[in-house]
Amino acid sequence: MLKITNLLSLFALVLAITTTFSCKEIECSFEADQDIIATYLANNNLTATKTGSGLYYLFEDEGLGSLYPNINSTVEVKYKGYFTDGTVFDESTSGIKFGLGNVIVGWQEGLRLMKKQSKARLFIPSSLAYGTRAVGGIEGRECSVIIFDVELEDFE
Repeated sequence: MLKITNLLSLFALVLAITTTFSCKEIECSFEADQDIIATYLANNNLTATKTGSGLYYLFEDEGLGSLYPNINSTVEVKYKGYFTDGTVFDESTSGIKFGLGNVIVGWQEGLRLMKKQSKARLFIPSSLAYGTRAVGGIEGRECSVIIFDVELEDFE
C-alpha cells in the first residue's frame, strides 16, 4: 500500500509540473504594442491617426465617393502585410474578395474607414490582429504588431 501511495504522489507531482510548463499561456501587452507602434511611426517620420481601440491608420489616397463598407460588406482588396522590422508575411497583388466580418478586427475596423479605391496603411496591435495565435506567416511571432498596406478596390 505504501508503494502505491508513493507512486500516486509521484504521478501527481509529474502531472503538476507538466501542466505548469506545457500550459503556460503567452500574454500580449497592449501597452507594449502601443509603444512599438509609436516608436515605428517616430523612426519613420510618419503621422498616423489613432482610434479608440488602439489601431493606427494613415491614408495614402482618400479614395472616391462618400460610401464606406460595413461589417457585412464583401470587400475586394490588394494588400501587403509585414512586421515592424519589414519582414513580409503575406501579400496579394491582385484583388481578392472576402466578407469583412471574416477577418481580423484590425481589418474590420480599418477597412470601414476607407472609401472605394482608397489606400491606407494600418498599424495593428496584436490584440486586434492574431494575438497569441500562430497563423500562417505569423508562426513564431505571436503577440506581434503588424502593418498592412491596403488598397480597397471595391465593396458590395
